[in-house]
Amino acid sequence: MKRMSDVLGFLLVAAAFFAVTVQYASLPDPMPTHWNAAGQVNGWMPKFWGAYLLPLLMAGMWLLFLVLPKISPRGFEMEPFLRAWGILKVTILALMATIGALVLRAAQHGGEMSQTPIFVALGILFAVIGNLLGKVTRNFFVGIRTPWTLASEEVWLRTHRLAGKLFVAAGLLMAASAFVGLPLWSTIGVLVVASLVPVVYSYVIYRRIEGLPGRAA
Repeated sequence: MKRMSDVLGFLLVAAAFFAVTVQYASLPDPMPTHWNAAGQVNGWMPKFWGAYLLPLLMAGMWLLFLVLPKISPRGFEMEPFLRAWGILKVTILALMATIGALVLRAAQHGGEMSQTPIFVALGILFAVIGNLLGKVTRNFFVGIRTPWTLASEEVWLRTHRLAGKLFVAAGLLMAASAFVGLPLWSTIGVLVVASLVPVVYSYVIYRRIEGLPGRAA
């Protein structure tokens, strides 16, 4: 899976560059690159950077994904969850490729962009992350990395079990909100809660399991 995910990631990066190159002559200059909550353009960039920025970022992410397992410190190796890591890499690059395709489409069709596919894609990403969190062992690059989860294997495991459930629920809600018309602030609020609750929980569970420094036995 590790090698396959690297190959799939490379193919996604190559596809993003190919799509931009094929359509480059027909793209406007400047390129629309930023949209408000209603899908209306409120930011532009020069044609080259507007077209190639996302593929370049994808290439940088792909290279970073290759490096991180090799530089993980001893005792915090990523090898135990490389299969989950491979799925996460491909999902992130697929999301970026999807956004890139939507940007190209919007640039050629008057600039306006529907927010529905972006919310659906982000929701799927959060759901995938949530499904994988329970498989991630202690490391410095992936997961809920607080002082308390890094200090205790048990705190790490309990925190990521909770975070996984919250991320899946938040991701599904975000995807569903794209179709039922929930306001943007409510969706963002759910994602913030899903991200912050595990952080607080890791401290609470650390106190319960390990005890505070200086606390009487």
